[in-house]
Amino acid sequence: MSHSADAPAIISHLSEISDRYDALFCDLWGCVHNGIAPFPDAIAALQAFRTKGGVVVLVTNAPRAHVEIAKQLDAMGVPRDAWDMIATSGDSARAAMLTGAVGEKVYFIGEPRDDTFFAPMKLIENPVTLTKVDVADAEGIVCTGPFDPHAEPDVLRPQLLLAKTRGLKLLCANPDIVVDRGESREYCAGAVAKLYTEMGGESLYFGKPHPPIYDLARRRLVQNGHDISDERILAVGDGIFTDVQGGIGEGIDTLFITGGLAREETATTDQPNPEKLAQYLKDSGQNPTFSIGFLR
Repeated sequence: MSHSADAPAIISHLSEISDRYDALFCDLWGCVHNGIAPFPDAIAALQAFRTKGGVVVLVTNAPRAHVEIAKQLDAMGVPRDAWDMIATSGDSARAAMLTGAVGEKVYFIGEPRDDTFFAPMKLIENPVTLTKVDVADAEGIVCTGPFDPHAEPDVLRPQLLLAKTRGLKLLCANPDIVVDRGESREYCAGAVAKLYTEMGGESLYFGKPHPPIYDLARRRLVQNGHDISDERILAVGDGIFTDVQGGIGEGIDTLFITGGLAREETATTDQPNPEKLAQYLKDSGQNPTFSIGFLR
């Protein structure tokens, strides 16, 4: 479905368009939950889609393995019948890391809870042996997020400057710049990678909007016996430069959730203000197939 940029197609429920699709590539944070609790309407919408035979792939820029995300969703109270499988930026990035994308001696930027990033993967045979070292001895950088998600990424400038002068590549496990955990905004690995790139360093990306995570999502579909063409897949998410730009880049339809990261810019209370939304899309240069205030 095409429409002009000056009149975005706004729907009020997923069910209005769901018959056109056999699979959803659905973002998690800002769509299904807020980092603390699930959104009941979103859960109901995903359950209804699956009841009609649709497949829900949760496609997330989380820097962790899909099994870790499943545990997190269980703990948060997201029911298992709301989704089928999970593709994470972490898994895409881990696969590259374990095949030697940034060498064997790596400088790790991240929180202690993200140590699981270094766990082995079934998909990878004969992985390289990784050792965590100081930046001065490293062959590359692995970043799952800043050491302190509430501090400006600029605090890492000294380490990044040394890394840049040594020509190190930075493997970014999560391209997101920021997320909102409840009411509190936090920096992600993407903010560190962006700073490194601006400083003249080289950052490698694996999550949305970059192709590796979509390849992984499609592989998960095939692994689970689903042969679904791109025109029957809908990408759902609240990140205009991750979920929407990524879906458009992959040639799949997109549903933009305006009540997440762009709620202020689109003046979303229940639904977006059409004029504000049109301006926001024009400013961002992205044109989603559909928009909706919240997933429901």
